[in-house]
Amino acid sequence: MWIIVVAVIMGIVEGLTEFVPVSSTGHLIIVGNLLNFKGDAAKCFEVFIQLGAILAVVWLYWDRFIGLLFPPKDKQVKFSGLRGIWLLILTTVPASIAGFFLHDIIKKYLFSPVSVVLALAVGAIAIIIVEKYKPTPHTKTLDELTGKQALIVGLFQCLSLWSGMSRSASTIMGGMLCRLDRKVAAVYSFLAAVPIMFAATFYDLYKSRAFLHTSDIPYFAVGFVVSFIFAAIAVKTFIKLLSRWTLVPFAVYRLIISVIVYIVMVRS
Repeated sequence: MWIIVVAVIMGIVEGLTEFVPVSSTGHLIIVGNLLNFKGDAAKCFEVFIQLGAILAVVWLYWDRFIGLLFPPKDKQVKFSGLRGIWLLILTTVPASIAGFFLHDIIKKYLFSPVSVVLALAVGAIAIIIVEKYKPTPHTKTLDELTGKQALIVGLFQCLSLWSGMSRSASTIMGGMLCRLDRKVAAVYSFLAAVPIMFAATFYDLYKSRAFLHTSDIPYFAVGFVVSFIFAAIAVKTFIKLLSRWTLVPFAVYRLIISVIVYIVMVRS
């Protein structure tokens, strides 16, 4: 019964944090340590429930993803068809290459509580700096996105390979620095997450297949469903908040969490 409770808690954490700039991986590492949910099976579970969060974005932005395969007749919708696919490729390739070649190093050195604390703090400071010095946004809709902007977002996505930095924070900051409106940068961050997260998730699951057992199915399923539900809630809420907020409150939250985690988990 306890493992189901852990699955629910971890699913909630994954869903709420995957697409907001606070680092889902960092939070999963922290909560996993607090719940003593560790080991190879736990790592597989954390990877698996990411699929629930990914599918929540696919569900929420179904029209955009369908438009990539079946471009709408409306010529104003430019993020569609081969052009939309090409933009996503430009964003996905840099981190995919870096992740493939540095996978083992990243898992060995960048997944500890100390590393996560540092990444949370560094990311928070970076968010505050970007919000203060960002250029005036010129791109007000997703359909105005250019190839150069998509590539820059992709290069910033490489920062998310450091657990605790946050893929969402990295890509949104990259988008804002290349003149995307904050909400457009956030929406594109959601869409761009799907291909790279699918690739990374299935790659990790493949490498960890020896640790998967049929007895794990119940709590894996619970975590998957909970992650899907809470990710959908988090994405819709985050977009609404960006109508009134900057990213600074999230940066402040990261700094507070980094201090708490350092005191509770690192110094102790």
